[in-house]
Amino acid sequence: MFEFEKLTVYQKAKSFDQKVLSFVYAHPSLYKVITNQLKRASLSIPLNIAEGTGRSTKADRKHFYVIARGSAFECVAIFDILKDRKNTDEEVYNDFYKKAEELSMMLFAMMKKLSS
Repeated sequence: MFEFEKLTVYQKAKSFDQKVLSFVYAHPSLYKVITNQLKRASLSIPLNIAEGTGRSTKADRKHFYVIARGSAFECVAIFDILKDRKNTDEEVYNDFYKKAEELSMMLFAMMKKLSS
């Protein structure tokens, strides 16, 4: 088993990505550029967590966790835009927001630990 597979943040990031995919596939009329960007951003979170754990220095690991966290922010921004465009409702937005916020906090804690 790889180290990243044991991380709760990785498991939650995979779950978030799956939830994003379910949302996208349930809304086939959404603008393709937006859904493609959303799918890439959500996939980037677990992939960068995995890649970061494979790095040998703290600085390298932190760099990939920063990217993963940025991708979570990107997902929130996309859902915010979808909400403003009336492509999703407040409840769906809030659910994704909370999950992304949890990922962000977990990644921040990992980054902070690597800085000390």
